[in-house]
Amino acid sequence: MSFIRSLGLLAVAMVLPATLLALPAPDGGPVGPGNASLAGQLLIAVPSMTDPRFDHAVILMVRHDSQGALGIIVNRPVADRSLASLLHALGDTDTGVAGSVRIFAGGPVQPDIGFVIHSADYHRPDTVDIDSRLAVTSSREILHDIATRQGPDKSLVAFGYAGWAAGQLEGELTLHAWFTAPEDPKLVFDEDRDKVWDEAMKRRTRDL
Repeated sequence: MSFIRSLGLLAVAMVLPATLLALPAPDGGPVGPGNASLAGQLLIAVPSMTDPRFDHAVILMVRHDSQGALGIIVNRPVADRSLASLLHALGDTDTGVAGSVRIFAGGPVQPDIGFVIHSADYHRPDTVDIDSRLAVTSSREILHDIATRQGPDKSLVAFGYAGWAAGQLEGELTLHAWFTAPEDPKLVFDEDRDKVWDEAMKRRTRDL
């Protein structure tokens, strides 16, 4: 699926009922011989990336274990939407909330599935910790909490994700398709989105 088409599907998700995905717990299994889990790190597309879906993408890795990997692109904003309209798109009839959020294209897989990446000061029963500083929650309740100023200090709302089958990401790393860098909340939430890739490249630790 092309990135352009994924944006089109994302636009549909903003007006049709969408869902928020409950993430399973990590299986804890080893990634593979000699490979450490990249969960909680940034995956950075190399300058020569030929897949347009990931051109200059910076991906926050949410999960990476023996079953595969999942990450959210954090530098692809597509629209600003009111929280009321977003909740309505998720099937919530309470439109009396205020405020707006920026929507990101989190990846080409299931662009009708929503995620909220956020600072670890906020936690619900369905929240999954990424590391000690970041977590992800996939429920409409977090959007209500953001609207009523009871949500996390920092947050990023994304639809879709980047996914890899077991062993697939390891193969792409072997082919020199990605750099890695330590996760940094400033890059995830605060940095100018047009500068995130450049700043992440300066911090890369896997120099292929």
